[in-house]
Parts: sequence; C-alpha cells; structure tokens
Amino acid sequence: MKTLLYAQILIIIALLSTDLTVAQDSFSSFDRAKLHPISSDHPAIGFFEGALLGNGAMGVVVTTRPDAIMLYFGHNNVWDIRIAENNREKIGTFKEVFNRVKSIPDTLSLLTQDPWYREYSLMTQENYRKPYPRPFPCGSVLLGFDRRNAEMIGHRLDISNGLCEVFLKTSDRKDIRLQIFTDMDKDQVWMRLVDLEDNLCANIFDRIRVLIDPSTPKEFPKAKVEEKLSEGTLSFMQILPYEEPEKYDPVKGHPRDKAFRLTASVKGALEKTTRIDWNGNQVGMSSLEAGIKGKGQFIATIALQEGLNKVIGPEVPVTPSTSPADLAASLDRSNRIWQDYWNKSGVKLSDQFLEKIWYHNLYFLNCATKDGVTTPGLFANWSYNNIGTAWHGDYHMNYNTQQPFWVTFSSNHLEKNLPYVSLIEFLMDVSTRWAKEYYELPGAYFPHSAYPVDMTMNPYPVPTWGWEVCETPWSVQGLWWHYLYSGDVEYLKNRAYGPIKAAVQFLVAYMKRPEARGPQWNDDKYHIFPTVPPELYGLRPGFKYNYDCNVDLSLTKFIFNAFIETIKILKLERQEKLLLKDIRDILAHFPEYPTAVSEKYGEVFVSVPEEHDQVVYNVPNALFTVFPGEDHGLHSDPATMDILKNTCRNMQNEGGNDLVFINLQAARLGMLDLERFKRQVNYCLLPNGTASNRVMQVHGRYNDLTNYGYMDNMGVWFENFALPVVINECIMQSYNGTIRLFPNWPKDKDAEFHNLRSAGAFLVSASLREGRVDKVKIVSETGG
Repeated sequence: MKTLLYAQILIIIALLSTDLTVAQDSFSSFDRAKLHPISSDHPAIGFFEGALLGNGAMGVVVTTRPDAIMLYFGHNNVWDIRIAENNREKIGTFKEVFNRVKSIPDTLSLLTQDPWYREYSLMTQENYRKPYPRPFPCGSVLLGFDRRNAEMIGHRLDISNGLCEVFLKTSDRKDIRLQIFTDMDKDQVWMRLVDLEDNLCANIFDRIRVLIDPSTPKEFPKAKVEEKLSEGTLSFMQILPYEEPEKYDPVKGHPRDKAFRLTASVKGALEKTTRIDWNGNQVGMSSLEAGIKGKGQFIATIALQEGLNKVIGPEVPVTPSTSPADLAASLDRSNRIWQDYWNKSGVKLSDQFLEKIWYHNLYFLNCATKDGVTTPGLFANWSYNNIGTAWHGDYHMNYNTQQPFWVTFSSNHLEKNLPYVSLIEFLMDVSTRWAKEYYELPGAYFPHSAYPVDMTMNPYPVPTWGWEVCETPWSVQGLWWHYLYSGDVEYLKNRAYGPIKAAVQFLVAYMKRPEARGPQWNDDKYHIFPTVPPELYGLRPGFKYNYDCNVDLSLTKFIFNAFIETIKILKLERQEKLLLKDIRDILAHFPEYPTAVSEKYGEVFVSVPEEHDQVVYNVPNALFTVFPGEDHGLHSDPATMDILKNTCRNMQNEGGNDLVFINLQAARLGMLDLERFKRQVNYCLLPNGTASNRVMQVHGRYNDLTNYGYMDNMGVWFENFALPVVINECIMQSYNGTIRLFPNWPKDKDAEFHNLRSAGAFLVSASLREGRVDKVKIVSETGG
C-alpha cells in the first residue's frame, strides 16, 4: 500500500524562461556511463591504483605489475567477528558517571586532568583498543607471466557494466586483453584472454598463485589448503573464530564460528614446476602456487564462499565451471543487471568533470552495497592486509555511516538504502538495551560506534564521544527519508515506525529529566544536556559546550516532526496520545539554535551555545539546520537566510570529513561555487577514481606537521560515494515538498537530468539549454 505524502507540489524554476513540455528525447544512462571509463596507461601496482569491481557483496581490486596481475578479494559479510565486552560492571550507569563528572572542578582545562576521569576514560576504551572486530580480507590471486613473452600495458574499467580489461602486448606484437568481471548474482569473478575482436586466444600466463592474507592472526586455526592440479583448482578455507583467543578452543571450535573459502580454477590442468633462484639453487613452487599446463585458451574463475563454518564445511565443493558458455551467460546476465541499475536515473551535463564524478560514484555504490548483505563499514568490501581496518572499519553513527546513503534518495536508488535500514534494525537490540541498562530510560540510544557482530553492550561507552545525543535521531533519520521519497506506507509501518518511535521515546525522556529543565536554566525550555558536538570539544569540565548543540536540536526537531507525521499516516493518534503530548510540549518549549556575532559577517549560527565565530570544525556543525536538519534552506524567511548566508561564508572546516557534507549544505542554500567544489574533489581523487578524505587547513585538530593525505591509504572511503547527491541538489531540490529546478546551476551551462526522485515519490526530469528550462516531466509513483 502506498499513499501520497504531498497532495500538491509546487515547482520553482531558478530561471525566468521556461517551457514546460514533456521530454521526448531518447536517453540512456547506461550509454552515458560508458563514456566515463577509468583507465591507466601503465602498470597499476598499488592497491589504490587498481580497478574496483564488485557485486554489492564481494569486492575485488584488480592491480597490475610488469610481470603479473593481482586480484584482492573482500566481502561485506566477512569479518573478524571476535569482540571484547569487558568492564561491564565498572562502566556503571549514566547517572553515576554524570554525578561524578559534575563534581569535577570546572577550573580544569580538560576532564582527563582529574585522576578518576582519566582512569575511567582509559577503562572504557579498553574494548575498542582490541584489533577486532574488523573486516577480514579474503585473500588474493596472482596470474604471472614471463616478460619475454608479454608486456603489461595498462587497464581500462568500463563502469557501465563493470568489465575490466587488462591490456598486454605479446612478443610477436599482438594486442591481447584479459577481461575480468564479477558475476552480479554470485560471489564469483570470471576471466578470459581475448584478442581485439573478442576471440579467445592462447594462454600467456605461466603460473597462478592463491595467497592467504598476510594479516591473518597467528592464533587463528590454520587455513585448510586444497590443490586439485588435474582439475585446475587451488583453494583455501579459513575459519573465523567467534570467541577471543583466551576463551577459544581451536580444536573444538564454536558453533557460531564463521568461515570463507577462496577457490581459483582455470580451464585445463595445473602442474608444479621448478626454477633456479637468485642463489643458483633449484626451488619448487609454494603452496597454492602452480604452473598452467599447455597453451590453450585461457578462461578462469575465482569463487568466494562465506558463512557459518558448519555450513561452509571442510570439503571443497565441485570445481567451478570454466566453460565459455557459462562465462558468456554470466556476462550477459550481469550486463542486464547493470543496465537496469543505470536506467533508474541519469544526468547529461555540459561540465564533463561533474558528469564523470556522478557516474563514477554511482558505479562504486553499486559495487559496494546491496540488500540482503551486511551493511558496508567505513571502507566497504575492498580490503587487503591492514587496508580497511582503521577504526575497525566499523559504523560511526555521527555521519560516516549515514553519508553514503544520502545519495540513494534523489538518485532514485532506494534499493540501495535498504542495507542502511537493515543496519538500524540490527542495532535495535543493543540500542534499547543500552538505553535501559545504562541510561535507565525507555526507547533506544544508538551507539557512537558499532559492528556487524553479536553485541550486548555499547562498543564505545567513552563519554567523550559516547554521549553524542545527536546520533540517536540521526540513526533513524534515513528510515523516515526512505518513506518520504517512496510513499510506501507498508514500509513505514513495518520497518521505520518501530525504530523511529524508540529514538523518540529516548529523546523525550532524556529532555524531560530534571537536569535538562528547571530554574537552573533561567528559562522554561527543555534542553538537550549533557551532549557532545560531533568531532569537537568532547566532554568538558563544567559541561561547557555540552548542551543544546545545533546538531542535537535540529535532528531532534526533525525526528519529532517525522514521528508526528508517521502517527498521522498510520492513524495511531489514540495509541500514541501520551507520547505525542510530550513531543508537542517539548517543541513548544524548544531551545533556539545557538548563534554568535562575526565581526566580518554579522550574526552566524554556531555549533553550541557560548561558542565564538572562529572555530575550525571537522564536520560542518554550524549549518546542520540546513542539512541534515532540513529546518532551514531556500524556503527560509529573508532574515534567517541572511544568517545562513553569513554562516556559510564564515564557517571554517579543516577537511578530512567534509567533502560531501559541506558542499551539500552550500548547494541547499544555492551558494555552492561549483568550480571550487570541483577543485576540492580533484584534490581528493585517487588513481582508482575514488575520493579520499584529505585535510584542508590547520588550527583545528591538525597542525603544520600533519600529513594532509594521511587517510589516503586507510581504505576506500565508502562515505564519499555520496558525491552525486551534491550535484543532484544543484539541479533539483525537493526536501520540503517544493520542487526547485536548477537552484544552484549556472544558467549558461547546459544540463539535463532524468528520473531524479523527489520527496513525495515523484520522478522528475528536466533540461536546461541556452538559459531555458524545458522538457519538464514529473511522474507520481503514488497517484494523484
């Protein structure tokens, strides 16, 4: 069942000259994506130079070197699932800790100058300091060749269908290509060696090797190796223990142990060979290494299995097929899946850089996540050794986890938001437990950090960041947006209502505590206290900067209003009468957003009361009311718009976490300088086409000795796949039910878009040509 959220829509077009005609031109986003390959004209030897492949579950990095091709495997479902949950009793309750912190003199510069708090802080960090949980790399496969027989030229990745072609030149000057692609339904990679006409050609590879990841802990059960040379197969199976080393019995194992198996198969047989090493000695091949017999056609496949150890089992399954017919069928099926994906929406921009960024990042998004698979962490499904393990590669609920899913709504890829919905459903148990046991309050308090493993307590209960109240409304915001953009009432009822209500219950109870309202505040407001602004200050002596943060206020107001709308839609007013009464009472006595006065710009919003106007932020705290709070924007009154514009001009951000965020906020205000945005994106781009998180300035947490690219090698930053949403907001906005066309796009630059999704479940298409908006088409998915 669906319902229409907005009975009427208002279209605001940023330009005067308009022709509201239905678009007739044929357009293929699939064909448009094909115009933007990612290429290298030389060997791509590093992990971050290689081509990224994936099917939303399994991720593959294809790297090349002068004598070989290396494929690195990862998977969203494959984690080191061990977890430490020590010090449960020592952590105590929120009330106990709050009272101890309250008694610490406010004359101290830092809370950690107090001996008790310093020890408490260290104790609560103990579990997080363990190297686990973390994404676990699934091994690598190498194809080696004799450089006297072939030369490595480079590679080209066709993002329209995920086909990577590695270019080689034979000793007789023939150009050949190794084609590599992932099956979009199965965790399997296919490879074939072809000539320029796509005819299968003779094998040039002389060896294949499967490598177990070098970061595999020594305490893990030893990998089970299988070599079936006559069948052309090399394989290993790795058990992932459920328990910590001091508790785990590697002989007996545990019923919840997980495992994965990586199996490489070539068409034909393998053999063990010898060679003369640098010392002049004859040496044999390593385990999981073999020569490829004969010079017949080269076809290979690499399969990844994962799941519970008892399901994976010790025996290698039937050798995967390497038949040309099966390869062709997989390629055809995957092509159709990619075509369906691309044709959900598309853009055609006169600015080729922005168009390229739009298609590249939606390609990466499809490779990185899909429904029914574990929600990606910080670095998605690409990992090797320690790449992808910083901060456990986990879920950070103060923007990192939410950001990549922002792009799913306006880009018309709601199916890609479902993994986020599933994550929130998964976190409900630990979040409700933490609200009850630690805060002694109803509802759910979502943790600062979390993992896709069994958890019975908050993984990071350190008050410094663990007391960020904003993470609770922020966690469930994406569930409301999913309804807002889909109009799907059944989804709202069955998947969104429960978590949103739990978050609201906690927030209401938290704001109605006696510490958050009363004569000590000298007003009649309900305050959000204590709290911590994201990536700023931490918990302070005397709770300075620890109340009524901009982000807390804007997101709490957002989710309160979303809950009120939910109750109307689901007709639950009688059932939720008391909770609605509390919400309306709080909203009637809600604190104002904090401001300061800038000598240069005038009144500006800031992140927290008592803050000055020269703060260097990490995440763009001062404009949270614009996004994600959506309380302010182009719909705001002139006086508020003046403050917002002042804030946008005044706000300083150090980079590292703002590439999408701060530019999206500016676009929402119609103030984004597209050329400057392009330069920042270009500054952050890596050879593989993804954008890293790079530092922009000092005087915040960074200094003159900081390596401004220190996050480049941590992993592939999943969050920055949201870059297309910035472009979407420049050409179409709809956050408050008003559709605005080209609100932040220069009138002298042609652009068109097809089937961008608006709030209210409308699909919108329009074009801008020679300063005229025309071919506007709006389709309602909900009727009306």
